Amino acid sequence: MARRRYISLLVLLLGCVSAYAESDWISKGLHIPSVEVVGQRPMREVGEQRTKFDSVVLKENVALSMADVLAFNSSIFVKSYGRATLSTVSFRGTSPSHTQVTWNGMKINNPMLGMTDFSTIPAYFIDDATLLHGASSVSESGGGLGGAVRLTTKPTPKRGFGLQYVQGAGSFLTFDEFLRLTYATDRWQLSTRAVFSSSRNDFKYRNRDKKMNIYDDEMNIVGQYYPVERNKSGSFKDLHILQEAYYNTGKGSRVGLSAWYMNSNRELPMITADYGEDTEFDNRQREHTFRGVVSFDHIRRNWKIGAKGGYLYTWLAYDYKRDAGNGVMMSMTRSRSRVHTAYASVESEYHIDKRLFVEAKVSLHQHFVRSEDKNIILQDGDRAIVGYNTARAEFSAMVSARYRPHERVGIGATIREESYGRKWTLPIPALFFDATLSKRGNLLFKASATRNYRYPSLNDMYFLPGGNPNLRAEQGWSYDAGLSFSVGKSEVYKLSGSASWFDSYIDDWIIWLPTTKGFFSPRNVKRVHAYGVESEVLLSVRLARDWRFEGRATYSFTPSVNCGEKMSEADRSVGKQLPYVPRHSASATAKLSFRSWSLLYKWNYYSTRYTMSSNDYTLTGTLPPYFMNNIALEKSFSFRWADLSLKGAINNLFDEEYLSVLSRPMPGINFEIFVGITPKWEGFRRRK
Repeated sequence: MARRRYISLLVLLLGCVSAYAESDWISKGLHIPSVEVVGQRPMREVGEQRTKFDSVVLKENVALSMADVLAFNSSIFVKSYGRATLSTVSFRGTSPSHTQVTWNGMKINNPMLGMTDFSTIPAYFIDDATLLHGASSVSESGGGLGGAVRLTTKPTPKRGFGLQYVQGAGSFLTFDEFLRLTYATDRWQLSTRAVFSSSRNDFKYRNRDKKMNIYDDEMNIVGQYYPVERNKSGSFKDLHILQEAYYNTGKGSRVGLSAWYMNSNRELPMITADYGEDTEFDNRQREHTFRGVVSFDHIRRNWKIGAKGGYLYTWLAYDYKRDAGNGVMMSMTRSRSRVHTAYASVESEYHIDKRLFVEAKVSLHQHFVRSEDKNIILQDGDRAIVGYNTARAEFSAMVSARYRPHERVGIGATIREESYGRKWTLPIPALFFDATLSKRGNLLFKASATRNYRYPSLNDMYFLPGGNPNLRAEQGWSYDAGLSFSVGKSEVYKLSGSASWFDSYIDDWIIWLPTTKGFFSPRNVKRVHAYGVESEVLLSVRLARDWRFEGRATYSFTPSVNCGEKMSEADRSVGKQLPYVPRHSASATAKLSFRSWSLLYKWNYYSTRYTMSSNDYTLTGTLPPYFMNNIALEKSFSFRWADLSLKGAINNLFDEEYLSVLSRPMPGINFEIFVGITPKWEGFRRRK
């Protein structure tokens, strides 16, 4: 009944608004002639393997996080613990800590964990997202043994006042709201964005980690079944506010400010193997994060210089309370972490001529971290504070050159030097090459190679108990080569694609292992060989005057094998696939548009993932492969006073039962409805 009500409400809204539409182009269609733009590839991209996402993908709906965008539009692996819980990404068979993430130039990887939670990044807050695969990440940051994700915001291009509001409502009492206010003149561009998401998140699922017995009258077991349970204690509330201000001097200079505040309060749901009641415990994570970047850019005809300064603050609290048996909740864990990061960078670019381009950048991230558990009880009954309080400076300097000896050939070299604390890595070199094999099909060959380093996180070195301050930096050689093409006919179709092979050898891989003292400690033990293939195809076709089709498909084959030596005679991990790394992953999107209607279908696939390094095919040792299917229907309306959009979405269309992480339940089929409005101030004035 609930599903029918959602669908009936969507149809009713579409019909009512359509009846009152004032613009004639809705019924007749609006033909906009396409314009073909031809330009040379930017010099800085010579030989690099990149994946770019356009604004349509990022602004698909307000409920999407960057984890959702990457899962359905790229070949990288997104590991999710469930709705509004930790979601990490990894390139080319590496771990999430081997993926570097920057926002407006500042690294936002958590210095304690070394990774980024993409579930806390609203896609509506990002104007440009680019994946830098393998060696290409060296141009952005060191430490990206798998790759890097670059996220940026941009000033609004529209002059005058602007307003956009989107309201979403979905299953499990989920509500999403987005508001953006903009104002722009010839010199000033101001923007305020806000996203608020909340949900009870109490979806039903079939718990295959439990078996219930069926008894007859004599208490003999006559059958068994898997119970249907609810996701207990999984509610969340997330608030994001982004303020931007840009000022153009009119003399080639621009000053910018981006300030992003997040307030998150999330319950961590019960795992499928928990037999307790949700009223018996409280498992909660709270976070306050502020990120701010001030930038200055001065641009001339063939050179550019820029400087940035930033500050990042994160307060993270984790509380675990449990009923002591008398109805009183006792605190078992009370963890508090504070991170202060100061950021500064200076960069310059210079086009010496049309064939030679050079750039240089120096950056510094100074971290101050205090992490503690305030709930450790000593033998005498007193409470002790256990944790660490430390500071670390991370310095990075990069020089790069790109040269085209011939219009069809490009070569490039980048060298980066980094330090963490008082330790320095060896120089990080990266070499790039590309060649246009055929102009007719824009057939391009690319190749690159690098030696990269990733220094240990602060938890790796100082976490109590178990931190190991003597850890070495992980290091590895990476190579890739591939082909890309682009063909098409104006006003008819455009087809492009790429396929690349990669090969990586990573030494001193850090892994946490149990000790004889009863806790885990990190060690440099593994040598990992990650290799495989990445591919992507994009198609855009004009089927008829008012019909258009757009599609995107990706596929990745990523064996990631432990090639180290055995830790003991019982060690069966050597020669096996790393845990939680699928060998095969794929995604596809297809969008069919007719006038002001559009139908979007999304699909992704992950093959079997092992939860144990021995790759045992046991009940808890593997996670079965799964396919995910989502579909959305959208209708746009244009009035004199506003543009209006209505969208209905169905997630997990075929009610797939699946797990991304062991014992973490995932929702079945669910629904969302979105209503968006963008007022036209000119229309208001005409009506007056």
